[in-house]
Amino acid sequence: MGDLTGKTALVTGASRGIGRAVAQRLAADGALTAVHYGVNEAAANDTVAAIEKAGGRAFPIRAELGVDGDVDTLFAGLGEGLSGQPLDILVNNAAGPPAGPIEETTPEGFDRLFAVNVKAPFFIIQRALPLMRDGGRVITVSSTSTRVATPFQTSYAMTKGAVETMGFTLANALGERGITVNTVMPGATLTDLNAALFEDLGVEEFISGLTALNRVGLPADIADAVAFLASDDGRWVTGHVLDVSGGMYLGPRI
Repeated sequence: MGDLTGKTALVTGASRGIGRAVAQRLAADGALTAVHYGVNEAAANDTVAAIEKAGGRAFPIRAELGVDGDVDTLFAGLGEGLSGQPLDILVNNAAGPPAGPIEETTPEGFDRLFAVNVKAPFFIIQRALPLMRDGGRVITVSSTSTRVATPFQTSYAMTKGAVETMGFTLANALGERGITVNTVMPGATLTDLNAALFEDLGVEEFISGLTALNRVGLPADIADAVAFLASDDGRWVTGHVLDVSGGMYLGPRI
């Protein structure tokens, strides 16, 4: 894997789950990593402490996404933490959870979901571009809900479809600067946030049965794919949606 020594990275939603694993991996590869969080300061500080204990460099940034002034707050913290250094890697990981089936989705919940999952990543990228060196990396986290119908995730899947479209259109627009823009698509991934769900009788076995590699995903599985795209090894990959689901929903295993 490519060395990220001397690089800088911003990972949104990095206090827990997949975001934490991504931040830890990028820092382990040498990048000074900004650990963004919305409300859980203790978890963000734990992420930073784990990175520093492993010999990496990181700092936390607090900014609630989906509210007025969110991007201004985020980049004020980023500017302070980077101390004038440019940005090399942006990982848009933060996202709101599924809002339920269409019968239960409210206009307020719908607007909130799009504000966090679509509007925030778009304007974070917009603000990041003047700070980003040529040859930078933009990576956004999507979901297998964009390719498999899951009725309880309708509005959530719509948001992820939007960022996938954003990815390949921006890849075309930013290619002249050598900036790659890609999307990673996790499937069911066991994190500290959803561990209780997987503990329910039969859930993990059921999901494993839907996955070609016969297990649920782990945050490190996603982080390794992001690290590839962020590295020089991923320099010739852009405008791509990388399925990192272990082969979820490919069909029955006979």
